[in-house]
Amino acid sequence: MNSLLLHCRPGFEGEVCAEITEHAVGLGIAGYAKAKPGTAYAEFICAEADGAAQLMRRLRFAGLIFPRQWARGRFVGLPESDRVGALLEALADYPVCGSLWLEVFDSNEGKELSTFCRKFEMPLRKALVKAGRLVEDAGKPRLLLTFRSGREAFLGLAEADNSAMWPMGIPRLKFPREAPSRSTLKLEEAWHHFIPRDEWENRLAPAMTAVDLGAAPGGWTWQLVNRHMRVTAVDNGPMAPSLMDSGLVEHLRADGFVFRPRKPVDWMVCDIVEKPARTAALIETWLGEGLCREAVVNLKLPMKQRYAEVRRLLERIADGLQGRGVRVVIGCKQLYHDREEVTCHLRRL
Repeated sequence: MNSLLLHCRPGFEGEVCAEITEHAVGLGIAGYAKAKPGTAYAEFICAEADGAAQLMRRLRFAGLIFPRQWARGRFVGLPESDRVGALLEALADYPVCGSLWLEVFDSNEGKELSTFCRKFEMPLRKALVKAGRLVEDAGKPRLLLTFRSGREAFLGLAEADNSAMWPMGIPRLKFPREAPSRSTLKLEEAWHHFIPRDEWENRLAPAMTAVDLGAAPGGWTWQLVNRHMRVTAVDNGPMAPSLMDSGLVEHLRADGFVFRPRKPVDWMVCDIVEKPARTAALIETWLGEGLCREAVVNLKLPMKQRYAEVRRLLERIADGLQGRGVRVVIGCKQLYHDREEVTCHLRRL
């Protein structure tokens, strides 16, 4: 099992290759990354048999930026006549697993396989349990079967506490009909990714204060109001009337890059379409001057060298805050609901 499979957003295969290669070099793990544009995945082929296991053991999946899911293993061919039997045979040298996920890639080909996977999962699960290859045990690795076609699958392993929270890294979030825009799901997904669920009641508590920069028409503001926070929505555009009727929103028609709150707030969120360097400077100001305790901000990406640009900006933010003597935890992820952007979360310590 010397191959590491990494799911991603279609078109970002190169960024995944650059990111995992940088980590492998830093850890002294020999290998090479490969990917085809538009396939929604990349592979890192390790020179040593335990290279992929080493990478997964020494890296935290939540700290990776562009991969949505990962697994160590190999691709195997599957005959149409007896796929279950072929999988059982191929899994003979794998450990007993504690859970099973069937996955596909986030591509047109992958979507066509979704129905097949739903129908195939139950007979496969029953066969694995009967053969003693699958037991309910959170301490054992998860078996991730990623189908490239009905005739080929990647037999992968990943630890449940060091991989994606959802199959394929795609959250099952329902769009709230009351929200004024689908961008609301970006902020909800960010909370799921960056904040442990058992900390929501304290860190996303009612009566907290928040500022939404570039708020109109209010997709992100809706999430804050839904948590019963008091929100200052900053945007020259109009806000959804339903949000204004809540009594929890103050709308200021102002430039989000110029606005500063009269007193510190608990949260600052920002989804302004702007050059990422300018947004990074804004982040440093808000956290560095103590204008907020936590922030979720989107960084729009350039057309080329996207991973290199994100790394440069994150280092700039970290160095700037360190220079101010401010201790901050910084996270960054290209979430499923992001497009040509990444989402950053920052929290003052």
